[in-house]
Amino acid sequence: MCLNEELTSIYQEVLNNLEGIHGALLRMNRSIQAEGTFGVIKYDRWYKRLVRRCQIKVELEIYLVSIGFNLHKFYTKQIRLQKAT
Repeated sequence: MCLNEELTSIYQEVLNNLEGIHGALLRMNRSIQAEGTFGVIKYDRWYKRLVRRCQIKVELEIYLVSIGFNLHKFYTKQIRLQKAT
C-alpha cells in the first residue's frame, strides 16, 4: 500500500477550504438557494411526485413545473410593483 502525496495534499487543501469561513458561507448560501425553490414546489404547490414514466416525459413535466413556478414568481412580483406605485 502506498500513499499518493499529491492527492493527499489536494485532499487536505479541500478540507481546509471547506472548513474555513469562506467555505462555510458558500455552503450556507448554496443550501438556502437550492432548497428554497424545491421546498416551495413540493410543499407550497403540493407537487410531491412525478406522474410520467419515460425520461423525455419526466423532463417535460419538470420543465412545465419549473415554468409554472417562474410564471407565478413573475406574476406576484408584478402585482407587488403595481401596489407600490
